[in-house]
Amino acid sequence: MRPHFTGTSLITDDVPALAAFYARVLDAEVEGEAPFARVTVPGAVLSFFSTRGMESMVPGSTAAAASGSFTVEFRVTDVDARHERLAAQGVEILKPPTTQPWGRRSVWLRDPDGNIVNLYQEV
Repeated sequence: MRPHFTGTSLITDDVPALAAFYARVLDAEVEGEAPFARVTVPGAVLSFFSTRGMESMVPGSTAAAASGSFTVEFRVTDVDARHERLAAQGVEILKPPTTQPWGRRSVWLRDPDGNIVNLYQEV
């Protein structure tokens, strides 16, 4: 059987803040609390684990890690409506809604750890 992607875990110094941000952006609920929490969306789980917890399990495992070093993408039904709602809530918008030549309309946000969140829809 081929591997089936079920989610990813973001390692962070502030589990509650990062989990709350993604719950707000994704209209989901946070399950758990520091050092481990998660947000479930259709098809996958986005989890959050503390840097301290990770280091206690595998010393040195986060030595090469850097905040703001990845982009995470979520397909939504209405990029513009989500942009308006999140901007009104004070979420940092990096790139306003834009339609790309390859047929995606997207808005880019920045999460509390500095990573890019791409919310997109096919057009």
